[in-house]
Formats: sequence, structure tokens, C-alpha cells
Amino acid sequence: MSRRGGEALGKLLKAQAFRLPGRHGYAVEFSPYLPGRLACATSQYYGIAGCGTLVVLEQNEAGLHLFRSFDWNDGLFDVTWSENNEHVLVTSSGDGSLQIWDTEKPAGPLQVYKEHTQEWDPEVGRPLRTFRGHEGVIYSTIWSPHVPGCFASTSGDQTLRIWDAKSPGLPVIIPAHQAEVLSCDWCKYDQNLLVTGAVDCSLKGWDLRNTRQPVFSLLGHTYAIRRAKFSPFHPTILVSCSYDFTVRFWDFSKPDPLLETVEHHTEFTCGLDLSLHDSGQVADCSWDETVKIYYPSSLVVPA
Repeated sequence: MSRRGGEALGKLLKAQAFRLPGRHGYAVEFSPYLPGRLACATSQYYGIAGCGTLVVLEQNEAGLHLFRSFDWNDGLFDVTWSENNEHVLVTSSGDGSLQIWDTEKPAGPLQVYKEHTQEWDPEVGRPLRTFRGHEGVIYSTIWSPHVPGCFASTSGDQTLRIWDAKSPGLPVIIPAHQAEVLSCDWCKYDQNLLVTGAVDCSLKGWDLRNTRQPVFSLLGHTYAIRRAKFSPFHPTILVSCSYDFTVRFWDFSKPDPLLETVEHHTEFTCGLDLSLHDSGQVADCSWDETVKIYYPSSLVVPA
């Protein structure tokens, strides 16, 4: 075995798990600043009732351990790190509010906003602008990594919509699936390419220059796709997780696009992220009360 192959095997053996007693994972995200630090948004009683907890974890050679935790009086369903402060996170809750947390100030949230359909400037403390148009529950929104002020959203109205925060005009509306669309993501290497994942178990790629047909369709999941993300290191690789308990790795440029299926959860797999610091590292979380960090074989670059 080559040295590179031995290192890869060593990484594969370093899969680590953290137990979330009484909490069900909904979203997980690596810190963009600190390798090995990640946050997980969780809910009690499967998010149907009870409270929620934001769990911040640290990874080292001994495993995953708790760095900070913050409780909220309703379930927490999503989390993201600030892009200008390594200690700050934002969570969204079932009570319709957003919470801003500082890991250096563990007493409670810095601010709470009851404006879940609006964009906020935390310095101003009021909505900057409201975007209306979807005809169903909005499940995901994400800023374009390429075009300032541009973001995408997906909804129970079966559409993907592209918005321009700088323009009052109508969004681009793409009838993406014949089912509720639960997730979307932008390709990090192509400003015109997005992926959507839906209740119909399919992933579809969309080129904004021609949205009449998807540029790819990926089939394999057997239940709704909860989250889909493009790799930050591989231009044609994306990852998806599903209510079928699996995480699947795809290369949409290949005739047989399914690279790998990871089955290490015993409940709905809702949260998924890829490290910005390590090209082979993935984290996910599930309703089975666990967060896992691992190195799937499909992301290990051959020697």
C-alpha cells in the first residue's frame, strides 16, 4: 500500500460519533474558521414538542467532545456560522424566531428575532427587506457564492426560485419537481448551476441559462431527500441525505453517478455538511440522537 493509501485508510478508521441524549439532530455545520469544530441544531421529541439545544462540538484524536451547548424553549431546526466572527452562530426555531449565539458568552442568545421570513442585519435590528412569492412552506434558502445579493429558495410549492436582493423585480421561478422541494445548493465552481432535492426522492441539477429541463437527474434514494450539498473541493461531486437513513455521494459527470451509499444511522438523516478544511471529511446528524464525522471512501483521492 502506498503512503497516501495508508494515510487514507487511517482517516477512514477515524470515524467519530457523539451521542445527543434526548435530542434529535436536524442540521450540522462545520466551522469555516476552526478545523474540527462543528455545530448541531437539535430538537426534543423529534421536533414535534419540547425544547431544542444548539450543540457545539470539538474534534481531536480522542474523539468528539462537547465544547458548548445552548438550550432554547422550542426545537432548533437549522444552524449556520457567522462569516465574520468565529464565535457567532445563528439558529432557527420552531417558534418562528432566529437566535444569535456567541460561544464565548454561554449565558444565552445575544439577540432573538421573531422574523423568520425576513433577512436581518444584526447591527440594525430590523428586517432589511421582505421577499414574497412562494405559495407554500419555504424549506431552504442559500446565498450564491458567486453573485452578491443573489440567493435561491425552495418550497412546498414545488419550485426553486432565484432572487436578487438588489432588485425589486420578480424572481426566476423554476418548476423543479412534482413534489415539495426540501433543499437546494449552489455549485462552488459554476455560478449558473444549482441542485435541488425533493420529496419525490430525486436530485436535479439546474443551469440558470436554460431552466426548461434539468441538466442531470439523480435517482437512488427511497424516501424524501432532506439536504443536498455540492463538494467545496470536487467540481462534479455532491452529497445528499434522506429520510431513508442514508447519505449518498454522487458524481453527476459519470454515466453511473452514484459513488457510494453510507448507512450508519437508524433514523431519518437530516443534517449534512462537508468540511472546508479537509477535502475528505463529512459530518451528518440524525434523529437517532447521533452526530458523526467520517471519511467516505468516495472522497479519498487516489495516489
